[in-house]
Formats: sequence, structure tokens, C-alpha cells
Amino acid sequence: MNKIFIIGIVASGKTTLARTLSQQLHVPWYELDSIVHRKTRTRRYKRTAAEQVEVIMKIDQTGSWIFEGTDRDSYQCLYDMADTIIFLDTPLWKRRIRIATRFIRQRLGIEKCGYTPDLNMLRMMYKWTRDFEQNRDSFEEKLARYPGKVVRVRDGGVFAEKRRVLNG
Repeated sequence: MNKIFIIGIVASGKTTLARTLSQQLHVPWYELDSIVHRKTRTRRYKRTAAEQVEVIMKIDQTGSWIFEGTDRDSYQCLYDMADTIIFLDTPLWKRRIRIATRFIRQRLGIEKCGYTPDLNMLRMMYKWTRDFEQNRDSFEEKLARYPGKVVRVRDGGVFAEKRRVLNG
């Protein structure tokens, strides 16, 4: 069974890898942002931590899956549930460029997003990136608890890693 948890900070390549693996493995993928933030026809709201876990557990009952997102306390269960944890450890300089490029593309309407791409959101993305780097040690300690599951993908390794996961 394929249960893959792709984790990384903003603009690390999570969605690109998840989409590619989903197509190759014929396994559904889920953006954790869409589980955290539920969008209805009239508004977008944040689910409680318990509601998020409930949605994740329902998806888990269906079989294989790929989840992708940043590290949040509300879905720590995914570390235990996953067969493979892929940490996209994209270099900081590249993530910063991707954040700016994504913002411009979203503002121009070239790239869709589930939030309002304003200057406040841009600042938040850079803040989350900075916070992650400042707290990297605690995240690394968490990953160390799953030595048989974790695959670290650094710069340029996303598609090489895709082949490794696909080929077992």
C-alpha cells in the first residue's frame, strides 16, 4: 500500500512532487492546506485540529494516499500513518525566489491559489520560511524518530526521488 507524506516549507516543491507521484502511482493526493482551510461557496474557514484529524482519518480508511503540506501540530498522525515520509529540503535561496515568483504569477492571474495573494500573505510566506529555518533543529529531531521512513530530497533531487519511490 502507498501512503506517502510529503513535507516541506513554503515553495519547496511539495505540490509538484505530489501531483507527479499521484499520476504515476494512480494514488489520490491531498493538499493539507485544503484540509486545514475548508472552502465553501460563500467563505473560507479554518477547521479545528480535531476536525482536521477526522478528515485525515476518513481519507486513510480509503486506502492509498499522498498528503502534502507543511508541518503542523494538528496532523502529526501522518508521520505514523505514512509508509514513506519525503522531506523536501529545498535550499533557502531557491524557496525565496519561488515565493516571489508565485506571488507575481498569482497576482497576474496566471497561477491559481486558495487564498488572497496580497502583500500580507507574501510577508507571511517569508515569515513562515524564516520561522522554519530558526526552528529547523526541532523539526530534524522529529524526522529522526522515523529513520526507516524518511527520504530527504535536496536541490534538484525531486524527480530522481520520484523514480526511487516509484521503483521501490
